[in-house]
Amino acid sequence: MAGEERERCPWPGDNPLYVAYHDLEWGVPEHDDRALFEKLVLDSFQAGLAWITILRKRESFRRAFDGFKPETIAAYGEDDVARLMADAGIVRNRAKIEATIANARGWIEIMDRENGFATFIWSIVDGVPKINHWTALRDAPAHTAESQAMSKALRERGFRFVGPTVCYAFMQAIGMVNDHLVGCFRHRELL
Repeated sequence: MAGEERERCPWPGDNPLYVAYHDLEWGVPEHDDRALFEKLVLDSFQAGLAWITILRKRESFRRAFDGFKPETIAAYGEDDVARLMADAGIVRNRAKIEATIANARGWIEIMDRENGFATFIWSIVDGVPKINHWTALRDAPAHTAESQAMSKALRERGFRFVGPTVCYAFMQAIGMVNDHLVGCFRHRELL
């Protein structure tokens, strides 16, 4: 449980919000289509920023983006972009906001044509999480052949801000890869 003294990956430090995210969420296989959309949007917004910045603003993002309902976001227009650009609770980056709208439209296309977003995304790893055995943070790559394939497939469907590094962070977050260090208690729990 969050807060207990156990060996864990060093990246959350002692920040309670970060520790809870590490202990309860990061690396847990996610198969819900909408939850996957939310996590991809947040990972896209994280590009160039620290994850803790996005984590602290997650509830504001949920509010600002209508609960991450892709069908609602796909219909956003210039007034919505202006509203979001004025919202100090989120990262106000026009390119990332516009990418989120494009990504919602791509999500809808995948839902209609690819038997669901989760099925589409998880097909990159044949539906089975890849278990890595890193002993230090520096061992984990910034991107892989699978994240490059995901990036290409998403871009072909109109997604933006989904480069191979963003896609690999997304894969880590949703449990497509187990990148908890081997000494971390979560590595064993997620086998």
